[in-house]
Amino acid sequence: MNRTHILATACIPHDNHGDKMNSKFRRFAKAALPLLMTLLASAGAHAELPQVDIGARFREEQVEGTFVLLDGQTGAFQRYNEARADTRYLPASTYKIPNSLIALETGVAKDKDFEIAWDSKRNPRQPWWPAAWAQNHTLETALQNSAVWYYQEVARRIGAERMQAYVDRFNYGNRDISGGIDQFWLTGALRISANEQVEFLRRFYVNQFGLSERTVKMTKDILVLEQTPDYRLSGKTGWAGFGEPGATQTAWLVGYLERQGDVYYFALNVDVKKSQDAAARMKIVRGVFGDLGLLSSAPPALSPQRAQSANSGQSR
Repeated sequence: MNRTHILATACIPHDNHGDKMNSKFRRFAKAALPLLMTLLASAGAHAELPQVDIGARFREEQVEGTFVLLDGQTGAFQRYNEARADTRYLPASTYKIPNSLIALETGVAKDKDFEIAWDSKRNPRQPWWPAAWAQNHTLETALQNSAVWYYQEVARRIGAERMQAYVDRFNYGNRDISGGIDQFWLTGALRISANEQVEFLRRFYVNQFGLSERTVKMTKDILVLEQTPDYRLSGKTGWAGFGEPGATQTAWLVGYLERQGDVYYFALNVDVKKSQDAAARMKIVRGVFGDLGLLSSAPPALSPQRAQSANSGQSR
């Protein structure tokens, strides 16, 4: 007996209260059955993504690194360079995601338009600064332009005690914020792996941290890199060692893709050995999602702010 027959039979009463009553229930069952079958089908409709050669995208860009992809519907992972996916690195500006959450949740930042004036004496412009850093910023513009000085000031206002409490709550990497309240994610002791980045993003997205919905929504809003009627791509870059001669340089891109009600989390990092290596991050992400049939190869036209956030190689 197939499932349709079982459901149809289950919807029809068998208590012999009369042909008239049975007839009404049969008509009801006949009308309700297609809807019931649709609901059951949708519950199991998420097939696993096809396996793709993620490494081919790294070879194409001639970079070394790792990529972790989590299908938020099935819980299935795809990884390139699994050993490196478990290796912890400085988060650099990818830490702006938890930093934004903490700033909003504690009230240090009232909203995404919370502005801090650039103090050129306290934060003098460095030769390696992008031009967009040397001005006043809001939480939103500071994240989109990856303005380090703004988030350093935010961290100082949060303070070490509250910062540590939230880093512990998020179970963020090795949870070590030693090295200075305004330096721990840049040059200090904090380290996180690509696998841990993806798990943090998943828990943030579904709000398993118990934060206010306002905090989560506002942070999601400022993380958007690309948005079309078909999808929304959100994320944050990071570049450990940027502006520090002789330092090991590792570039990140972490985030998630929302498409037709589904969400896919990702994290990649690459070694930066030549100037174009950092620009490979978005190319790899778009390439992998293109291979999976989730994105086209060509990005949409973006506003100048979104373009800076999505494509800038100078994103610490």
